[in-house]
Amino acid sequence: MEISCALNCSSDSPEHARIAEELGYTRAWFYDSPALYTDVWVQLCRAAERTSRIGLGPGVMIPSLRHPMTTAAAISTLVDLAGPERVMVGVGTGFTGRLTFGQRPLKWTDVATYVRTVKALLHGDEVDWEGAPIKMLQWPGFGPARPIDVPWVIAVGGPKGMAVAQELGDGIFSPVPTGGFVWSTVLMSGTVLDPGEEPGSERVIAAAGHVGAVQMHGAVEFGMIDQLPGGAAWLAAYDDVPAASRHLALHDGHLTGVNERDRPFVTGDLLAGAGLALDAAGWRDKLAKAEAMGATAVAYQPAGADIPRELETFMAAATG
Repeated sequence: MEISCALNCSSDSPEHARIAEELGYTRAWFYDSPALYTDVWVQLCRAAERTSRIGLGPGVMIPSLRHPMTTAAAISTLVDLAGPERVMVGVGTGFTGRLTFGQRPLKWTDVATYVRTVKALLHGDEVDWEGAPIKMLQWPGFGPARPIDVPWVIAVGGPKGMAVAQELGDGIFSPVPTGGFVWSTVLMSGTVLDPGEEPGSERVIAAAGHVGAVQMHGAVEFGMIDQLPGGAAWLAAYDDVPAASRHLALHDGHLTGVNERDRPFVTGDLLAGAGLALDAAGWRDKLAKAEAMGATAVAYQPAGADIPRELETFMAAATG
């Protein structure tokens, strides 16, 4: 199974991609959530200049954030720097990339239209957008020659997304292992425990606690708080936040760390029970089960104060 990583797009992410390349990671995905992280395309291009082998791409970009020509130009620039064989583009309806704006995820029909448009632009075609024809007009020296053909993976979470992936994608991103595609990438987060280390240690909370908090964030946003053990008490921590701006407090530190409101609820028991703080053998078992369920790749997202340590220990666990 392909071992890749997912980075929440800081100014250090290009260096982390370089380290991941040295450690043997196949691909580095960069998150696209501008309210939380630095610009995904800027950091991908910086990473391309520091690396020579590792695959690069947004994992995943959100169509509503950019005009399709802007995205086509960004993909073209990354291809120019890294080469088409290293670029893969992920796209989805938007979790934090939309929810941090107080907006719901996009309709899958809109995602499909956007992907078709960007693909056509990269091919060199003229397409209609907002009532007028558009086409990439880059002369030689201002971008690679068209057609530009790179693989696309679709972040799916239900039948509508699967249908778009089957029509337009070369693979999928999924929160759970899923078969049936050439590329089927499952996102994993957490940390590898040192011998004798407790799941509730400060290091573990810093490196894996963000994933425990995301369970609550998703449950709130998608109306499933009653299905989360202790969810009502967790949500009460946000009672003093006006409803109109609750999304700003809720996603503070999303997939980076644990904010002050979430911290009392993110415990070692939570992380251990959710399989987010495991020893090396536990991670190998988790990866083997994912592969048996159809995953062809894992995208591991490290966090905490020592990203190189997280990348190194996960790769050692995965290949040990």
